[in-house]
Amino acid sequence: MFTLAQVNIGLNIASLLGIIHVLLGTIYLILMVFFLVQRATRLTNWALSLYIIQAIFIPVLMFLSGVILIFQGWRLDPILQFGQFLSFLIIIYFAIKDIVINAVYRNR
Repeated sequence: MFTLAQVNIGLNIASLLGIIHVLLGTIYLILMVFFLVQRATRLTNWALSLYIIQAIFIPVLMFLSGVILIFQGWRLDPILQFGQFLSFLIIIYFAIKDIVINAVYRNR
């Protein structure tokens, strides 16, 4: 752990999860915009607004939680780090499910 201008950053499981959250949030944002551009004309207004809300809020929340884990992850107890890991697995499952469903729907 090193100290730079009163910011402690340590490399542990929580910090690694934070880095992965930030990267996957960015990738998820790019993929959702790509899928929305392709399918915007085929969706109803309600479904399109739901996809837009999902494309905006999910990556922002992933980015914020990733930044929090990067800068404050060294303070978490091991059981809280495990809880963050489990929530990370749930996020990955839903992201992969969305991407696969969009890819299958696109190939119809």
